[in-house]
Amino acid sequence: MKITKDQAKHFLLLHHKLVNPRSLKGKDGILKYISQVGCIQYDPLDTVGYNPYLVLQSRIKNFKPELLTALLYHDRRLLDGWDKNMAIYLIDDWPFFSRFRKDAYKRYGDKAEPITKILSKVRNELSKKGPLSSIDLKFDTKVDWGWAPTRAARAALESMYFWGELIIHHKIGTRKVYDFTKKHIPEELISMIDPNDTDEKYFEWNVKRRIGAVGLLWSRGSDAWLGIKGMKTKERSEAIMSLERKGEIIQIEVEDINYSFYIRKEDMKIMNKVIEGIVIKPQAAFIAPLDNILWDRKLIKELFGFEYIWEVYKPISQRRYGYYVLPVIYGDRFIARFEPKFNKKTGILQIINWWWEKDVDISQEMEKALKQCFEEFMSYLGAVDLKIIGEEDNLENLKWIEKMVE
Repeated sequence: MKITKDQAKHFLLLHHKLVNPRSLKGKDGILKYISQVGCIQYDPLDTVGYNPYLVLQSRIKNFKPELLTALLYHDRRLLDGWDKNMAIYLIDDWPFFSRFRKDAYKRYGDKAEPITKILSKVRNELSKKGPLSSIDLKFDTKVDWGWAPTRAARAALESMYFWGELIIHHKIGTRKVYDFTKKHIPEELISMIDPNDTDEKYFEWNVKRRIGAVGLLWSRGSDAWLGIKGMKTKERSEAIMSLERKGEIIQIEVEDINYSFYIRKEDMKIMNKVIEGIVIKPQAAFIAPLDNILWDRKLIKELFGFEYIWEVYKPISQRRYGYYVLPVIYGDRFIARFEPKFNKKTGILQIINWWWEKDVDISQEMEKALKQCFEEFMSYLGAVDLKIIGEEDNLENLKWIEKMVE
């Protein structure tokens, strides 16, 4: 099947619920979107909300973080896990990550002596006192862990979490509070055998899942394939060929692009809508830095002509734009990017800078859509006001934002 670039863009926007931003509603809307893409990525940075909040505020009408918190820690329909790095996915997917948990046990279960020495004590504390975080445990021996040495209490809890004995009961900010998995996940899910009983099935499941996470994906190396243990280019190519033979994925050719793309067979309904022709009434949306639609940034540059690099970990001197910059979609284009910061103490949303893309015609309709987007963004944050705080020589260029939301 061959399609145009515009059709490819429209497919992606439909797939990601961005043709009509913020049209889904409530918890059901959150579950619908995560069911569509498999998982959304978590990141602990909180400049204008955590990454999952930013992903959902552009899809869910009147989104508030409490909705996601309830689905994670009260309703237990979602859970914190590892997929593409730290992520949030449906609790029903628990059996499919058996390999991750088994591998974690091999790595941590009997190799870190300071941890194994205290495991029985940690279990005893959890049994007696209920959900606990590392600061509730007084095991202060230092162990090598992750990026740097840490307390044995934290290493023990995280190890037990990685191999599935514990679940994140809730979070206080970014601090994780753990409890026994068996108390919160149904026994039938915990005891279910890994549906992927061979490496080949495991790779195929992951490849199809990642194609669905992005919507339209090629086989080129990219961040979209991160986190699939043991899968390299050879395994990925073999999984794609097998999935295509089985009819689980469909090959798509896009005009003027030399690489083949793939979509899931179940997403042909969306593709057929696009081929029949859709009318997009331009609306605006602010996009999370780790939004699923941005997982393959080379793909976004190829299709949309928009180049985006998340610069939070770059030295200031190497940043082209800013620390925490959000792309802006209007209709079927990325029209701008901006750097916001929310001051929780004052309730003020600060705009540090705004950069238009080339050849953007700023119409009254666009200003109206951006005004609505800003208003809903401020509502999501609980912001009471908006202020421009950019550098003096750029303030005048940003005054239109203040005027627009007055």
